[in-house]
Amino acid sequence: MPATENTESLTERSKILIISDAWHPQVNGVVRTYEHLSDELKKAGHDVRVIGPGDFPYRINMPGYSEIELTVLPRRRLARLITAYAPDYLHIATEGPLGWAARDFALRNNIRFTTAYHTQFPVYVAKRVEKILPFLAPWSEQKATAFIRKFHQPSAGMVITTPSMRTVLEGQSYDAPMHCMARGVPVDRFTPGDASIFDDMPRPVALYVGRVAIEKNLEDFLKMDWPGSKVVVGDGPSREALARKYPSVRFAGKKMGDDLAAHYRSADLFVFPSRTDTFGIVLLEALASGLPVAAYDVTGPRDIITHPHLGHVHADDLSEAARQAMVHADKAQHRHDHVRAHYGWPAIARQFMDILTVSGKMHG
Repeated sequence: MPATENTESLTERSKILIISDAWHPQVNGVVRTYEHLSDELKKAGHDVRVIGPGDFPYRINMPGYSEIELTVLPRRRLARLITAYAPDYLHIATEGPLGWAARDFALRNNIRFTTAYHTQFPVYVAKRVEKILPFLAPWSEQKATAFIRKFHQPSAGMVITTPSMRTVLEGQSYDAPMHCMARGVPVDRFTPGDASIFDDMPRPVALYVGRVAIEKNLEDFLKMDWPGSKVVVGDGPSREALARKYPSVRFAGKKMGDDLAAHYRSADLFVFPSRTDTFGIVLLEALASGLPVAAYDVTGPRDIITHPHLGHVHADDLSEAARQAMVHADKAQHRHDHVRAHYGWPAIARQFMDILTVSGKMHG
């Protein structure tokens, strides 16, 4: 969903506190979202603080996600941190231990707060259960959905990604006020340009960037019919097993900054096989780099790939989506200009501030 251009909400300087179980040194879409939002809000004169797991002495690694640390018994310290900062707006970004502790503090003290739905956590739970006890997968998804719905129910404003995500959540009986906020991309870093990588690989090169884990449905990309080469950029618990199973695919590992940007602009097509993401910032990075996108017709891609020159989405055939996307592969600058116009972080920050303003300050 394109960002708005309203600037009224940025005229009043505010103190904004964001509570997130996902924060540095993690690298994921949630972290990048609040990095960029914080930077843009600070440029506009707001005072912004993000409280994450690193602010607490006791942490454990999340099962299945060793790079993610979860806080242990954070309530008392978190209450002190919130009270000492005394924000105008409290935004709870995640449904983990910190998120629940912040939610409970707010409810006990009659404080208004907003929340965000970044991840389809119930689907991720079901996919992991399915690997071990398939017959329990539907039950586990149902229970996880009830758990997450309860988290958001008292929110004064629930930040979601797209109109199609709203439809999904309304179908699951979420009733908190929902507000769509797109994601952005630094268009000065991700740009079309000369290919500097993959010279040793047969063209065309199809690229995936993201976590290498079961919920990303990566095998649909790896086994996809494709006349050239495939590259996977990213890391995760499934990487070693998939690299052994698909030896013809180049697993390049995690890339950052200019190196990541070079990988994008050196490819010919970006493939997004996930059926469970709420948005997909990597879609914007790919488009800004001039790549057409092939994806399934699901929440996220269907909201972003809205014109033929951006790529193609298909209900159930990723190979056909890739073939159709390549038909328009010569319009790199059009894709970059589209992202610049609709998904720049300054506009997204204005959208976020609009949502906070409409939802109300902590103490009304």
